[in-house]
Amino acid sequence: MSVLTLKSSEYQKFPPILKEYATYVAVIKGNSEKTVCEYLLDLRTFFRYMKTKSSCDVLSKEDFERIEITDITLEEAKAVRNEDIIEYLLFANFSRENSAGTRMRKLSALRSFYGYLCGKKKYIEIDPTANVDAPKPNKRLPKYMSYDECIKLLETVKSDAESPTVTRDFAIISLFLNTGMRLSELVGLNLQSLSSDLSIVRVIGKGNKERIIYLNDLAQRSIADYLQVRLDPRYVKTSDTALFLSSREQRISAKTVQWMVKKYLDLAGLGYKGLSVHKLRHTAATLMYQTGQVDIRVLKEVLGHEQLNTTQIYTHVVDRNMESAVSKNPLADLKIKNNNLI
Repeated sequence: MSVLTLKSSEYQKFPPILKEYATYVAVIKGNSEKTVCEYLLDLRTFFRYMKTKSSCDVLSKEDFERIEITDITLEEAKAVRNEDIIEYLLFANFSRENSAGTRMRKLSALRSFYGYLCGKKKYIEIDPTANVDAPKPNKRLPKYMSYDECIKLLETVKSDAESPTVTRDFAIISLFLNTGMRLSELVGLNLQSLSSDLSIVRVIGKGNKERIIYLNDLAQRSIADYLQVRLDPRYVKTSDTALFLSSREQRISAKTVQWMVKKYLDLAGLGYKGLSVHKLRHTAATLMYQTGQVDIRVLKEVLGHEQLNTTQIYTHVVDRNMESAVSKNPLADLKIKNNNLI
């Protein structure tokens, strides 16, 4: 039986060595199903590449995606060299046009797989991913909304009198903007995740790790309003314990949340900014750090980051103190009239 949420027919197309690895990282290491599935799919792309590597044929993207890897053996996996890994990353860059972040993820999947073959099972003596430099990430500042734009989005949701799920949607967007929780964390919430006084919520983050998030007044009020509907047997008949339900009274899906957020961003006139659910998380983090002056180490715990350097991206956004420092430069008041300084 598969340990993953991949469709059974799709999972059966993976070779035994990859199924063995998937079981290890899911059951022993405790990685989330989402992470394990992403690793498997990245490894499938790698072994598809290895199958075409010796061929002179140039395959279309569609033909490449149809390549089966069911017959990949342990011996073939063991035969992979350091040069193959490097050439694959070049292929991902130039042929697949993968971003630096995507290539870093692909290398991470390969390192995890060969770490298992080499370090845990001792199937091979030399890890082919060793000494392969990770692609240099593009240093881009996170997109986020200003305080005024947050107010506009919340007001847009609140005023949607035609939507039967407006109370639910307002609670969801309030949680994103006030806590910075991940999409996967939000859709995984149960009624039992909330404390009785609605002051805290327990979320399951990356690596199946649980953490506590404290709810501020707006988040508490929006959840309380939603629970009046959610717990009313006149409106909700299901025994499902999920906190947020779809119109079918099932746990809300990530795609439904993404669609809902996009709808309200468009209605609020913010669709042009290229925002998304994840950008609401960026917004919460930025507002907490920049306006709320939250210590970066505290912010790391709130967001559930493993490493502090992941959180430090929020220290690079425009800082009011920096803006103030520049404005206080004594040269700031100089004016130019008729090409003369006055």
